Amino acid sequence: MSLLEARQVSRRFDGRWVLQDLDLTVVPGERVALLGPSGCGKTTLLNLLGGLDRPDRGEVRFRGESLAAASPRRLAQLRREALGTVFQLFHLIPTLTARENVELPLQLLGWPRARLEPRVSDLMAAVGLEERASAFPRELSGGEMQRVAVARALAAGPALLLADEPTGNLDSASGERVLTLLGDLTERSGAALVMVTHSDAAAAICHRIIRMKDGRIQGEGR
Repeated sequence: MSLLEARQVSRRFDGRWVLQDLDLTVVPGERVALLGPSGCGKTTLLNLLGGLDRPDRGEVRFRGESLAAASPRRLAQLRREALGTVFQLFHLIPTLTARENVELPLQLLGWPRARLEPRVSDLMAAVGLEERASAFPRELSGGEMQRVAVARALAAGPALLLADEPTGNLDSASGERVLTLLGDLTERSGAALVMVTHSDAAAAICHRIIRMKDGRIQGEGR
């Protein structure tokens, strides 16, 4: 059974079609890379898959539910409970420590402290940042900030993780570590991953690579 389906999805901006008639299916636990040059529509597609935008034509379904038909409240609930996101620019809250950034989505879901604390401790250990848990984002390296962002995105145990150029602002060593974490942690949790990238090295952690150009899928492989 598919987890995520996009059918004949198209999106237009300022009279220009940025995406045209895309079909995509993601099954539970699958890692999929959207690979292609800047401006080919990868991030636009990711926004549609996460319910942050709506197509002009076509439909996106998550677990059989149409995202276009979902209310803003329902979309917010899905993003809190079932969809995790990792951004290129980290988007950590600067006034919270690393641990508090990871705790935040669980607090918003109303997790009791007795359940929340061991979950966050496990995640901080999984990303190798137990000793940096009390540090604020300004005190962390780019690679450390992205590892915190990965832990935060996986905190609630989402079924799907969306990653937009997660290594785009990192040096090669930090980027490699983040990619290894994404592969290992999604494998361990069973979460599916859809990752936007222009890097063949990043795409290599995925089961399937979808190559995009000019708003269309050009090919698919491994």
